[in-house]
Amino acid sequence: MNEAIKQLNIADLARMRAAGEKIACLTAYDASFALIEDRAGVDVILIGDSLGMVIHGGSTTTPVTVSDIVYHSKCVAPHLKRAYLVADLPFLSYATLDRALDASQRLMQEGAAKMVKLEGGREQANIVEYLAVRGVPVCAHLGLQPQFIHKMGTFKVQGREDAAAEAMLHDAKVLAEAGADLLLLECIPAALGARITAESPVPVIGIGAGLQVDGQILVLQDVLGISPQVTLGRTPRFVKNYLADAKASGERAGLIEAAIGAYVREVKSGAYPAPEHCF
Repeated sequence: MNEAIKQLNIADLARMRAAGEKIACLTAYDASFALIEDRAGVDVILIGDSLGMVIHGGSTTTPVTVSDIVYHSKCVAPHLKRAYLVADLPFLSYATLDRALDASQRLMQEGAAKMVKLEGGREQANIVEYLAVRGVPVCAHLGLQPQFIHKMGTFKVQGREDAAAEAMLHDAKVLAEAGADLLLLECIPAALGARITAESPVPVIGIGAGLQVDGQILVLQDVLGISPQVTLGRTPRFVKNYLADAKASGERAGLIEAAIGAYVREVKSGAYPAPEHCF
């Protein structure tokens, strides 16, 4: 008789890092894909504010609200037997300590998320500490930060210059010391991703951050080649279309689950990201 499936927790993610096992992460926004991803072996599922672009059809993530994230988290959470659920704190929902706590309470109580994610560097350390000491696990997001798009002007690789790289390394240390349980690095040079991971006391997940991080995350619709930017021919460098690979391999049934399973296997083996997916 098979043992009951155990839902992953923070300690499990730390053990995976210590054992050198890569952590496979994906976004999900509904029950159908939650079931498939969980069954395919995805370790961490993120209710990303990316839903503002791939679900709502917007050009940025900034219009997404706490209620939007709560709704989609409620759709996903009941269907996860193993995967660990993280939910984004959307734009300006953590602008003050009280707002951050209120939004996190909703994501965890109403949305059943196990961890919240916020964007920003050392300036968010007080928010991270405030949440952490009140029992809220936090993932800190560095590098390209989509919620800052109107300040940055464009989506581009971060940390290329020496000063910017050193600042990001310092930010990662400060946020971990403040109580962050996970770090996410987006669109940074692979060498910088390796440096931050080597010096981080907590697991580091990358999206366009090279191979030497502790795990990888992609947007589900990018993995399947159906996100608006992919269908319009603007595929980010770090994206790989696993659905196309599944079709090319001659799969006849369960194409989507096969594609997600292939992504998980390649993350675990280190086959993804390949050099062509890195900066």
